[in-house]
Amino acid sequence: MDELIEKYALENAVRYKGRANPGAVIGSIIKEYPSAKKKIKELQKKVSNMIKKVNSMKLDAQKKRLKELAPELLEKKKTKKKDLFESFPVSGEVVTAFPPEPSKYPHIGHAKALLVNYEFAKRHEGKFILRFEDTNPELAKKEFYDIHLKNYKWLGVKPDMIDNASNHMLDFFKYGEKLINIGKAYVCTCNQDKVRESRLKGKACDCRYKHIRENLLLWKKMSSMKEGEAIVRMKIDLKHKNSAMRDPTIFRIIRKPHCRTGEKFVIWPNYDFENAVMDGLEGITHRFRSKEFELRNELQRYIQRLLNFEETSIYEFARFNMQGVESSGRTIRELIRGRKLTGWDDPSLTTLVALKRRGFVPEAIKNFVLSTGITKSEATLTWDDLIVHNKRILDAKCNRYFLIENPVRVRMQEVPKRNIELKLHPDFPKRGRRKFKTYDLFFLSQNDIVKLKNKKLYRLMDCLNFIKKNGYYIFQSTDYEDYKKNGEMIIHWLPVMKGLVEVKVLMPDKKVVSGIAEPLVSKLKTGTTIQFERFGFCKLDKKTKNKLYFWYTHK
Repeated sequence: MDELIEKYALENAVRYKGRANPGAVIGSIIKEYPSAKKKIKELQKKVSNMIKKVNSMKLDAQKKRLKELAPELLEKKKTKKKDLFESFPVSGEVVTAFPPEPSKYPHIGHAKALLVNYEFAKRHEGKFILRFEDTNPELAKKEFYDIHLKNYKWLGVKPDMIDNASNHMLDFFKYGEKLINIGKAYVCTCNQDKVRESRLKGKACDCRYKHIRENLLLWKKMSSMKEGEAIVRMKIDLKHKNSAMRDPTIFRIIRKPHCRTGEKFVIWPNYDFENAVMDGLEGITHRFRSKEFELRNELQRYIQRLLNFEETSIYEFARFNMQGVESSGRTIRELIRGRKLTGWDDPSLTTLVALKRRGFVPEAIKNFVLSTGITKSEATLTWDDLIVHNKRILDAKCNRYFLIENPVRVRMQEVPKRNIELKLHPDFPKRGRRKFKTYDLFFLSQNDIVKLKNKKLYRLMDCLNFIKKNGYYIFQSTDYEDYKKNGEMIIHWLPVMKGLVEVKVLMPDKKVVSGIAEPLVSKLKTGTTIQFERFGFCKLDKKTKNKLYFWYTHK
């Protein structure tokens, strides 16, 4: 098994510029030997130790060893990476758009639709428009416009134009009146239940047979009517197999003030009409969106044809669901009100503000969402799928430090005084070193202490070897080679010294881990992501005089 682990660790390291990933290595082993899953903890420990060894080697040495061990893995032909957009034809100018509703914080699902449209436009040297679909005064909130813009800027998206649907109300009225004039729309004064029954049973109400002149008069009066007294419906086919085509509503009365236009308008277009007209006005040639809108496609293209707009080419893809993550704006609001979530940036969420605050980087989010492809096949993804992209970036970017969780003061017998220097990053020595003076007093984690067995050899990372005997901790040597022969476990440590920092780490399950960290941690700037050795990547969220507060990113 050790040779198998080494083989796949080397293969993964060679593939990713010398840095192997534990999850990928374990996946390869289980794929070849499914029975290994039964002893997953033991396997994880062995893989972790092997990866430390492999990642300490230079890339040339990794390739040489892999050639000795499994030359067939080096000879694998590189398959051509599939172009995400190769299946989508283009002729002429490309204009794409992403139209969020400013009613909640954007999440990773928004990021996929945003980035696919943005990347497609850039690929073809086209134009990308960010449009706020804000024609529902009950949902649009002023705070969310800026939040969307800030989040998308953080992702590296630079729109060629930013537009608001609410800027085009007179256009909507013009085109709505045009449909009434050509007999393709009518004003319906039936109540909501009767309209619903009409569409369900495919039976027309009397309003459908009104003369154009009567509809135009009612259209003019709608602005003085109460909510629910009248709507504008398209005249299509009440027995159409696509329910979206059964005389859908395209205008309704909403008397709630709008956050941008105040009380200027009370007649508001519905989503399908607004979307079709805006795509036409902006000259959108291509749109990629999640397939929840698939039934709306036929209606929106029909509206564009009636109004003599160029039809937008629409491509739907499956929404991807993150396992166990809430994405419904309504549900999140309720959970925040009930104090079951800390806010829109709760560490359990995949809102962009939460991911940013936890320490996920824009490049990883982009790589992740684009890797899910443009397919209609549903997929449920896990945090691990996102983490693997983020970890590859953080591994090289983040300096290493010690955090001692639940620290216990320990006296080590017969230990010499030493000056210890540890690299801030194992692969980049020029970044600097952390320096410690050690003698007989150390802080160890209670979590490690309970695992220590009598008379077994252990190592304080990059420092010394010791045994625990009859409750005492006894120094053995400083040589790592001594430990390699029959050592049990490497643990991290801190000397008892001035300047140690009290640290709190907020975990994704909202539990708080307490511990102490080395003095250099106090010099970090807020917003810096680091790796606490054997604990995980963490982002410094807040500093006070006596404590540092981190958010846990991931292992």
